[in-house]
Amino acid sequence: MALKGADILKSLPKTNCKECGFPTCFAFAMKIATGGAKLDQCPHINPESKAELEALLAPPMKLVTIGTGDKAMVIGEEEVLFRHEKSFFRETAIAILLSDDEEPGVIDEKLRKIQGFHFERIGQKLNVNLVAVSHDSQDKGKYTSLVKKAMEFTDMPLLLVSCETEALLEAAALCARRRPLVYPITKENVGAALPKLKELKLPVGVWAKSLEELAGVTAQLQAEGIEEMVLDPGSKNMLEAVRDQTLIRRSALKKGFRPLGYPTMAFPCFMYSDKFKEALAAAACIAKYAGIVVLNQVDERFLLPVLVQRFNIYTDPRRPMTVEEKAYEILNPDENSPILISTNYALDYFIVSGAIEEAGIPAYLAIKNTDGLGVLAAWTSGKFNGEAIAEFIKKFGIENKVKHRKLIIPGVARKLKGELEEELPGWEIILGPQEASEIPKFLAEKWSV
Repeated sequence: MALKGADILKSLPKTNCKECGFPTCFAFAMKIATGGAKLDQCPHINPESKAELEALLAPPMKLVTIGTGDKAMVIGEEEVLFRHEKSFFRETAIAILLSDDEEPGVIDEKLRKIQGFHFERIGQKLNVNLVAVSHDSQDKGKYTSLVKKAMEFTDMPLLLVSCETEALLEAAALCARRRPLVYPITKENVGAALPKLKELKLPVGVWAKSLEELAGVTAQLQAEGIEEMVLDPGSKNMLEAVRDQTLIRRSALKKGFRPLGYPTMAFPCFMYSDKFKEALAAAACIAKYAGIVVLNQVDERFLLPVLVQRFNIYTDPRRPMTVEEKAYEILNPDENSPILISTNYALDYFIVSGAIEEAGIPAYLAIKNTDGLGVLAAWTSGKFNGEAIAEFIKKFGIENKVKHRKLIIPGVARKLKGELEEELPGWEIILGPQEASEIPKFLAEKWSV
């Protein structure tokens, strides 16, 4: 639970020395409570009081980093159960499973597809994030070879999966510089694994038969100084997964139960052999509330919908997706090319630019900043009226890009025509089609310099 300013003040020196940059200790405490200041700014706080406050102010869910560099995957520190309350911040990592029991050709094909996944939606890249390397063959040599191959052929973070503790720890040491997630650490093997885990200082995946057992293992690991953990409650199907994931998130966020205050993981790849059920379970686990979802399949027809669903859930519902305000050049336009204008609502941009590309007619697409509002909403709010558009045309030197003076406006904004004719004397304002799908036909039939 969040601390109030009055609670924080009790642990401060109350000298009002102003050395923290605030006029009083109370003002400083209020800023700390809202995240606007750090305890380190107070030079006189008692070390014990500081340590207690830091523990109380710590996020209810730990932050865990898997991998290194640009491809590192960071999960945890979520603060809400429902994204409309604030937002979800750290999107679920999608891992693809490689088994050392699979044929070499199958493994190579999976690695090739993993590297080739580069989907795009509204300007955002949709990719898989992790490679899960599973030890199923009972042959430690085969497992080591597969780990080496995964390291060689991909720079993605690794999730090491082996029920043989010795093989797991040897693989972890082999790729420790890549900072893999080591899984599973259980009630049965935690004692044997602890010395090596403390030496390697890697994130740990914890598995247990129940939430009570899970909390016991995390408490034991935490007592030994291991802070980065990802929890697997051992769910056997989608119903259990939703139940377990929800209970863990509620325990951490609503009850402040620290032993379960870690991001979680789920294995739809082990729950179902049917591709449709696996994808459905993955979608459910992304919504409720897995930090990592491990899949066996690399079929685009199943993976793409899962990635799109993740994208939609982790898009802040309070902030419309936007693109940069500027004049975009579609298909290398020249001085005779048409000029179309729209808003910086991302969906507007991608629909209109896609329609221009479909038409095969080079054009300038002028995108006016409307704070992510669509055409009609932006017009009624005054962000997309004649005066605002005229200022935009002048600001970006649109008239210098072409020798004509013709501007095509969205057909739904009929009232803009008169406004723009007043604000842009000498320009011909052309009312475009009502629907973006009609743009190719409109340009082919109506456009001429």
